[in-house]
Amino acid sequence: MKIERFKEMLIEIEKERGIKEEVLMAAIKDSLLSAAKKRLKNILNLEVRLSDDGIASIFAKKIAKSEVVDETLEIDIKEAKKLKKDIKEEEEVEYEVTPKDFGRLAAQTAKQVIIQRLREAEKDKIFGEFTDRVGDLITGTIQRKEHGGYLVNLGKVETFLPHSEQIPGELLREREHVKLLLVDVKKTSKGPLIVVSRSHPDFVKKLFELEIPEIQEGILEIKTLAREAGRRTKVAVLSNDKNVGAVGTCVGPMGQRIQSITRELGSERVDIIEWSDKPAKFISNSLSPAKISKVVLNTEGRTARVIIPEKELSLAIGKEGQNVRLAAKLTGYKIDIISQEQAEKEEENASKEKTSEKNRGG
Repeated sequence: MKIERFKEMLIEIEKERGIKEEVLMAAIKDSLLSAAKKRLKNILNLEVRLSDDGIASIFAKKIAKSEVVDETLEIDIKEAKKLKKDIKEEEEVEYEVTPKDFGRLAAQTAKQVIIQRLREAEKDKIFGEFTDRVGDLITGTIQRKEHGGYLVNLGKVETFLPHSEQIPGELLREREHVKLLLVDVKKTSKGPLIVVSRSHPDFVKKLFELEIPEIQEGILEIKTLAREAGRRTKVAVLSNDKNVGAVGTCVGPMGQRIQSITRELGSERVDIIEWSDKPAKFISNSLSPAKISKVVLNTEGRTARVIIPEKELSLAIGKEGQNVRLAAKLTGYKIDIISQEQAEKEEENASKEKTSEKNRGG
């Protein structure tokens, strides 16, 4: 039995799917050999031959013996001479053992192997496409809410957005288009496993890159970012052009750029901070919108004592200490905030102590 359009089919698959003809041929032959061994259990040395026009044949090889001990490997020399007249003892003889219905089996097997290889190739292709985009923003469609998160359609593949990777407090609706950070791609037996997040700090970073062309062009640069997803994010931005303001450019005309970003983040607040290579200045900026009086640095211990007017104190610390906590993450300094009044009292007490010691010494 002949597999119809076999050669044309292999050429077409190689052209459209990139699976080489010889790779498919080898896979089909391996499968046919496995099937042949199940059918011909009394013969060990089998070989499958598959012609370009789709005809499959099975050949056996045995050693000619005057006295047969193992029928699976040996053939009586008298029988061997019927196959090859001039054969001698201990020589190998080859003969066809193709079952009558093997052609039908060959066609079915070839179809199964081709379908399997096409599926594998499609999985590999998807894996490659998504691997190349790790760290980028992708768009998915919410299919349905499930226990622990949402099933998301990415076009060629589905993924799962767990609650732990959502922006806390957000509610997503079926058929809603959402942006996601592609965190990782893993190979599994079921196909590529796409790991996505909306709570990752880089999600905000990529939103900035998407909405602000100057970042893509290298005019502006995100130096560091600190995020508490769903609540607040601080982004430190550097301008590489003295004529381009870092904060104003990110905010955009009438606040359009920052509004596009915050719409994606829901109620999460975003502070844009001007980065500085001077730690005191950067720490002062990071505590925005609070006004800072003075920053006393310990660069070795990476600690900073920040003196702030009394009325600015709650603003600098933020709700539940959030503002100062994010500022510390952003700058890499442990920040201790005190009021100006407290600093003056400490200074006054220190001065009195010094005077007292001087008097005692005198």
